[in-house]
Amino acid sequence: MFTPDDWFAVMLSLKVAVTATLINVIIGIPVAYILARKSFFGKSIVDTMITLPLVLPPTVVGFYLLFIFGRRGFLGGYLHDAFGINIVFTWYAAALAAQIVSMPLMIRASKAAISSVDREYEDVSYTLGKGRLYTMLNVTLPLAKKGIITGVVLAFCRALGEFGATIMVAGNIPGKTSTMPLAIYSAFYGSEDYKLYFFVIILTGISFGATLLVNRMERGWTEKP
Repeated sequence: MFTPDDWFAVMLSLKVAVTATLINVIIGIPVAYILARKSFFGKSIVDTMITLPLVLPPTVVGFYLLFIFGRRGFLGGYLHDAFGINIVFTWYAAALAAQIVSMPLMIRASKAAISSVDREYEDVSYTLGKGRLYTMLNVTLPLAKKGIITGVVLAFCRALGEFGATIMVAGNIPGKTSTMPLAIYSAFYGSEDYKLYFFVIILTGISFGATLLVNRMERGWTEKP
């Protein structure tokens, strides 16, 4: 039988993925715009650092997060000593892990979309007396919206399925930090096949629907299959 902890894992996964995606949108779009439109010293290094969580093993990302936000970490230790705030082994840690590993997808897709926007449209806006912020918000980003939305959807799916970094910094505590990927792990080794299939089907369904949405956007909504 399904327990409250099982349903908690479903809701927590959605909560973590939505939180991580919102943070990625707030941070990722400005960063993608800067990388696409600005030139500065160390740009390639910044771009590489942003992409790194995408190619590193998730457990390595989790180790770095523990190093920073753990009780003995330089930031985690300060937060605990100064404010009594603990991040590791909470759902905040799960959201942080999901955000870090999914951010490269958001930024890379948005950067590619912004780079594809013809600069002439921006130049016309400038000649009309509009500033850079206005031009970015009303010209560049609307023209790049399909690519940005693609990045948002891909980042959401990646955050929803995050496992390795999450188990390192949040643990697998039923009813507290156990997300669906972690629940799948527990169900597999606990020989609870019905729970295993349940979580697998939910994650597969969400990922399939999101991927289908992205594919339809790339082809155009009005195009017939």
